[in-house]
Amino acid sequence: MKKIYLLICATALLAISSCKKSDSLPEPPTPVSPLVPYVADNSFKIIAYFPSYRDPSAVADAKYKMITHLFYAFLNPNPDGSLATLEQPGRFNAVMQKARANGVKTGISISGAKSIFVTMAASQTARNLFVAQVLNFAKTNNLDGVDMDWEYPSTSDGSADNYVLLMKTLSDSLHKYNKFLSAAITPGVYAGSIRDGLKSDVFPAVDFFNIMVYDGIGWDKDEPIQHASYNMALSSLNYWLKTRGMPKEKAVLGIPAYGKNASNAARAYRDFVAANADISLDSASVDGVKYYFNGTTTTKKKAKLAKELANGLMFWEFYHDDNSANSIIKAANDELGRSYN
Repeated sequence: MKKIYLLICATALLAISSCKKSDSLPEPPTPVSPLVPYVADNSFKIIAYFPSYRDPSAVADAKYKMITHLFYAFLNPNPDGSLATLEQPGRFNAVMQKARANGVKTGISISGAKSIFVTMAASQTARNLFVAQVLNFAKTNNLDGVDMDWEYPSTSDGSADNYVLLMKTLSDSLHKYNKFLSAAITPGVYAGSIRDGLKSDVFPAVDFFNIMVYDGIGWDKDEPIQHASYNMALSSLNYWLKTRGMPKEKAVLGIPAYGKNASNAARAYRDFVAANADISLDSASVDGVKYYFNGTTTTKKKAKLAKELANGLMFWEFYHDDNSANSIIKAANDELGRSYN
């Protein structure tokens, strides 16, 4: 009987003690994020865009060794912040696979009508949905980053401030998953609401800016039909870096892999090679029409300029360039002393 009594008492004490310990348990600690803190890649970049309307087989596999980043173009947003269906997903998968096989960083470029961006960015709800869906797309497809090609935020329609809000939110979300954010921007050589629409407030949020220094027929009075002169590239970099204070490591100089004629019609650089033109020059006639482009000599000069003043080169677009030894992307690599074998 005494043993039974002692057993009952011991059990009761144990129960009381357990209750007290349960009552005094601390709140469970907040889980520590397993994600690696984001560190920006400030190495020199050679970027190419691959549009969805191009056949991946038309670009030689060896060309992938000449670039550091590849953007598939484009993924389009809707005004409510949702994303439209990706065009040509088979091509997307094919070029992403080739890029990864060659150690190239992969990304999706987001573009669309300016009015869609203006509407979407004006709404916090739409911005949040857009950011969530872009992040999900990047994570699902194991991309290294995202490129924003909004052409262009402007001070004339009130979208400049909303662009900053959008890019800061998108940057924060992508960086949490160690993914970069880039932006395609105006060359800045034309004063006005578009140039002013890219506020310096956005500089800290974006990892690098792909400066589209082309389509500028008439800008250079010494070469009025040349749409992408060397002087235009120099003026663009001077504006963004010296006048506006963009960090050097974030500036990427854009080079066109196409030419334009006096009527503003375009033709791929590979067409000039096929026509047996002297591609060391910056002009050639095809079917009786003269086009102005960046040949190997000017491309090398721009590569040297980018190395001195900026931190990378960007080419629009991958298909336009030739697959042979006459490639301007190859010419840029040679000037920079990069190995691509």
